[in-house]
Amino acid sequence: MADAIFYYDLGSPYAYLAAERIHRVFDDAGAPPPVWRPVLLGALFKRFDRDSWANGPGRAEGLAEVERRAQAYGLPPIRWPDPFPGNTLFAMRVATFATEIGRGVSLPLAAFRQAFAAGRDLSERDNVLIAAASAELHPRALTAAVERDAIKQRLRDTTQEAADAGVKGVPSVLVEGAVFWGDDRLPEAAERSAIVARGAG
Repeated sequence: MADAIFYYDLGSPYAYLAAERIHRVFDDAGAPPPVWRPVLLGALFKRFDRDSWANGPGRAEGLAEVERRAQAYGLPPIRWPDPFPGNTLFAMRVATFATEIGRGVSLPLAAFRQAFAAGRDLSERDNVLIAAASAELHPRALTAAVERDAIKQRLRDTTQEAADAGVKGVPSVLVEGAVFWGDDRLPEAAERSAIVARGAG
């Protein structure tokens, strides 16, 4: 049985909302926790000829909806980084490295909170390194690691694999070939994952 895969980009506020809840939602459904995988949302936009809602006429409505959901989920009030959306390439390479060394949940959670609870721009390397330090990643070693071609290629490969599986945006959860796209579809993904797990048992 393949684990459910949670695809995220640290620049997505809806992915932040999902990240804060996904393990609880899966646990409540009796599903095993998903595997977290960082992907480049910009590359998905390019692949599927899309753009962020935050760059379009629905921006104000989208910002308000994220703020409403955060309140409904009992999360801290959203503090928007400036600029939003920003360039998360360095942050996503950090997330890729963190995934490889067993910090694939703690690092993105810390980074998401820097961005959307503290309002810090993840385009700034120092803000990413603050998040990394809270996930017990040494800044100097981290900075060297993310410049390795292998890390850059791994992020590209993971993004390509997600796109090939039908992931067009984040947050998305892939369960046995089915893509559940959107923060509001976590319960559906968790239930499907629970059914798959019971069938495998």
